[in-house]
Amino acid sequence: MHKVFISGSMAIKKISLDVLARVDNIIESGYQVLVGDADGVDTSIQTYLLERNAQSVLVYCAGNQPRNNIGDWPVNKIETKYSIGTRAYFTAKDLAMAEDCDYGLMIWDAKSTGTLSNAIELLKRKKSSLIFFNKEKLFVKIKSASDLEAIVSYMSEASILKADKKMGLVSKIESLKNEQSSLF
Repeated sequence: MHKVFISGSMAIKKISLDVLARVDNIIESGYQVLVGDADGVDTSIQTYLLERNAQSVLVYCAGNQPRNNIGDWPVNKIETKYSIGTRAYFTAKDLAMAEDCDYGLMIWDAKSTGTLSNAIELLKRKKSSLIFFNKEKLFVKIKSASDLEAIVSYMSEASILKADKKMGLVSKIESLKNEQSSLF
């Protein structure tokens, strides 16, 4: 069974009908949805999955109990050595979902470093993702470092600087580009 990692910005509470149509397709195709437990996109997607009576859902959380599990689905509890509540603590579940999935569907505000990190983690694992730019109502496939560079162009200069400071965005892109060019 194919597994789709759905994630997105915590600031996004309302999911576009364009994205919901993709989620419907995922459900109807019999794919398993891997989703986190955060507020924002995670909770909104969980709510929609419950409304659609989706059965093949696995909620990932860091630690012992999910913050949100609206459909009372099975939970994959990810052990982490990081302090509870830190970014690294919650990132552990995202890394596990990136490892366990086949594809990613990201709903992004062109600011969230967590969503951007998820797309990067999928690329590192040679997996593709589809990013939906919430404001522009635009889907972009991410299959290469150049695709990643293209989506970064949608970010404001301040958001790029913040992402570079927070997660080393520029060096991660360069690393991916170097890795991909060494394949040829």
